[in-house]
Amino acid sequence: MAAPHKRIGEILIEMDLVTDAEVKEALKLQKTKGGLLGEILVGLGYITEKDLLFALGAQSGMEVVELDDVEVPTEAISKVDANICETFQICPVSWDGKVLTVAVADPLNVAVLDDLRFLLNCEVQGAISNKESVEKAIKKYYEGQTGESLDDILRELGQEAADAMLLEEGGGYSIEDLEKAANSTPVVKLLNLVLLQAIRDKAADVHLEPFENDFKIRYRIDGVLYEMMPPPRHLAPALTSRVKVMSKLDIAETRLPQDGRIELNIGGRPVDLRVSTLPTMFGESVVMRILDRTNVNLDLEKIGLRSKDLEIFRALVAKPNGIILVTGPTGSGKTTTLYSALSEVNKVDTKIITTEDPVEYDLEGIVQVQINEEIGLTYANCLRSILRQDPDMILVGEIRDLETAQISVEAALTGHVVFSTLHTNDAPSVVTRLVDLGVEPYLLAATLEGIVAQRLVRKICEDCKKEYDPTDEELYELELRSDLVRGKRFYYGEGCKKCNNTGYRGRLALFEIIVLSERLKQMIIDGVSIADLRKQARAEGMKTLRESGVIAIYDGITTIEEVVKETLFAG
Repeated sequence: MAAPHKRIGEILIEMDLVTDAEVKEALKLQKTKGGLLGEILVGLGYITEKDLLFALGAQSGMEVVELDDVEVPTEAISKVDANICETFQICPVSWDGKVLTVAVADPLNVAVLDDLRFLLNCEVQGAISNKESVEKAIKKYYEGQTGESLDDILRELGQEAADAMLLEEGGGYSIEDLEKAANSTPVVKLLNLVLLQAIRDKAADVHLEPFENDFKIRYRIDGVLYEMMPPPRHLAPALTSRVKVMSKLDIAETRLPQDGRIELNIGGRPVDLRVSTLPTMFGESVVMRILDRTNVNLDLEKIGLRSKDLEIFRALVAKPNGIILVTGPTGSGKTTTLYSALSEVNKVDTKIITTEDPVEYDLEGIVQVQINEEIGLTYANCLRSILRQDPDMILVGEIRDLETAQISVEAALTGHVVFSTLHTNDAPSVVTRLVDLGVEPYLLAATLEGIVAQRLVRKICEDCKKEYDPTDEELYELELRSDLVRGKRFYYGEGCKKCNNTGYRGRLALFEIIVLSERLKQMIIDGVSIADLRKQARAEGMKTLRESGVIAIYDGITTIEEVVKETLFAG
């Protein structure tokens, strides 16, 4: 068997399936057109799919399995739910009571085996197959199955409660009881279903919440919480323990908050779950934040900026020095906007360093530092060290205190571009907030180049979108009159299967951008009010969040209700 680190070309040459010249020809093609070397060699007709599978098997140390020639036993099929097979593109092959062998559609995705060990709670070994064979086998063995539903699993929990040693109310259980309950088949299945469903529905967070008489499971999708069918209350300790086992937390510690993470590879894409536990009166509350990199498009052109705003924001990002701030409440998309800006300027001749709490997404080519206040690695301390690392651009996750604000100002004065976030209601309020923190107005005027305020509103589902005439009351909420909107069209979502009957699917950012002109900078030095700053910014062309929302309504993207809920009227 070839060593796992050998390249596929070397292995194929060793197996006498291709010549050195043929591999060089394929490598030349790969440089110009991209793609996987093995697939290029198949396309050129030098090897067959079967040859490639054997070589990949040799490379990864897995056997090759011909699924068409194998009859998979029932006990192996029953170990893996249809949902998991389809999500991970695998098919069970055999089960010997201890080890489950699965055929993997993507031989390069070896991380899938670790994920399956987590999810299935047993030892898993891989076998090489191809995508078509795996899909055919899933269809053959799971035909008509849509995967177990929550109802099925809750029914199973009722039947297996005694065997699984699920914990009854009243406490008094040992660590051994907790471990046994966390690893019981129905609990493992229930949590798998909850996680897979959340990832499939593009949920941002999963909440497991124990109360006195019930146990709630809720998803946050497009900023709104939706409740799943609640499992029995006595499952709370078992499910919480299962999450803690998966995220490598201490299941014996239930009195203190804990933070951990679960890394999964779903269908070939990395999904990171940030886990937070919090002791409450009735048990531990658990929140899992789902960071799915494929679900976030870090492209300035895709975040919702209109063409004129995009032009303004690009000009801000291209400045040689100064501070650019993004403001808005938690969950308003500030990080995505900043990451998109960094992706835009992430070139080989630009050194970018970020300091974040937490680091939400890995950005290739950018140095990212995780804040850890427990050991004294604060934003301020980290910023001082970053300035000695010769950066061109710096991202400070959040300006929380005067020390961080002052170092950011110093960095901007010494020729750096500094990006950061604040929590204020609108763009003009940023100035007051920083002055309240203790930043001298003249320093602020010298360094602050731009402020972006943003909010997220839900987009109308395109599959159930309907035109309607808004009432005078609805228009009044937007400070509009019926004679002002004559000829404009308004839409809402009726609700359908695609949007879970909400009428909304996906979200759009609304922006309010201030570019600091000389006039505005002088007004900051003079200490004028927020109202005066806002008035001048609007005179210079700033659109308020509410005005951006009204444009999105006229474009048929969102509803009056969403814009009223997320924005304030600024007269």
